[in-house]
Amino acid sequence: MPEAPSLPSLQAWLIAEGLRGCGDIALMQGFCERLLAQGVPVFRVFVGSDVLHPTLAARTLRWRRGSTLVDTDVVRGDGTDTAEAWRTSPFFAMIEQGSSELRVTLDDPARIERFPVLPDLKQEGGTDYLALMVPFGGMLRFGQVEEIYASFATDRVGGFRDRDIATLRDVIPALALALHAQRLGIASRTLLDTYLGGDAAERVLAGNIVRGQAEAIHAVIWSSDLSDFTRVADEIPPGAMLAMLNAYAEIVVDAITTQGGDVLKFIGDGILAIFRDEDPHGACGRALDAARAMLAKVDALKIRRRADGLPVTNVTLALHVGEVLYGNFGSATRLDFTVLGPAVNETARIAALSRSLDQRVIVSQAFAIEAGPRRRELVSLGRYALRGVARPQELYTFDVDAVAVA
Repeated sequence: MPEAPSLPSLQAWLIAEGLRGCGDIALMQGFCERLLAQGVPVFRVFVGSDVLHPTLAARTLRWRRGSTLVDTDVVRGDGTDTAEAWRTSPFFAMIEQGSSELRVTLDDPARIERFPVLPDLKQEGGTDYLALMVPFGGMLRFGQVEEIYASFATDRVGGFRDRDIATLRDVIPALALALHAQRLGIASRTLLDTYLGGDAAERVLAGNIVRGQAEAIHAVIWSSDLSDFTRVADEIPPGAMLAMLNAYAEIVVDAITTQGGDVLKFIGDGILAIFRDEDPHGACGRALDAARAMLAKVDALKIRRRADGLPVTNVTLALHVGEVLYGNFGSATRLDFTVLGPAVNETARIAALSRSLDQRVIVSQAFAIEAGPRRRELVSLGRYALRGVARPQELYTFDVDAVAVA
């Protein structure tokens, strides 16, 4: 029979796995299995922490002996049940008391009734419970992520022994640091993806962070805006203005990303995005699909908002195609990852015509040509001069009598 691993080897394993970037699930699974192999009789282990994420408040991992590990993401504002479960947890009490450790033997009715999780553990055969918290300081703290909290339950008669408690106290800092390293990596990717967009985030994480480091690409350029947003914003409170802006932006962003586009930036109430495809007609087709989906959802949103007595607006869109520079631009210490070039400027000029032409969608001549068979969905608006562009060009919009190509 192989010799059980010693405590130093368990700590060394945690550090090695943390550095390897194995992910929190694999780390937790391996840790719990090794605790058992070392002779610590755990039958349930729970680990959690807050996370820095726009829609998630926390992430938890729950392991039970003989079962598959369960991971749970706690959504922000996900009802009162989650908040109540946290307020009645041992960890909340520990934070309130400024304590890093709480042990409860599960044969003490008075103590286990204080925390709803403990009677459940006792019913499952639990005999002892230990909760530990490891705080993070300095630059390791970000947002509301201030600690890793963990609990260990045993079903051995007589509960944990002194050496079990000593082992858990000794290994919890290494576990916390290894888990925190995994979540820092996740948080970095989440933040970059949230603020830069998926493709730009991957490029930055791959090392594309030098000013002037850019790639010439051929892309469809999407420039959308809200009609009369300044006027509407002046007439409503700031909170209502932000709620309206977010409601419309969610529709536009969802339409773009669903069709594989990359949202590059928000410019006030406007959105700049690109679509790329190896198929010369593919990017145009996906942009047209995104535009149609966006218009339908905006119309539905306007109906709902009017029914609720809320202000409404429209989204206007310009679509163009051309060569652009895609990469880092700015100062040595403050960069923006975006697209630049004459084609981007021309898209902005086309977008500026939406009011005078009274059109929600305006498509350039270059886009219409590159759209291939999807051009049948477009109808000419005539030839127009664009400010700063030498020659007038024909512009298009959706043909209301044409059927979209599936």
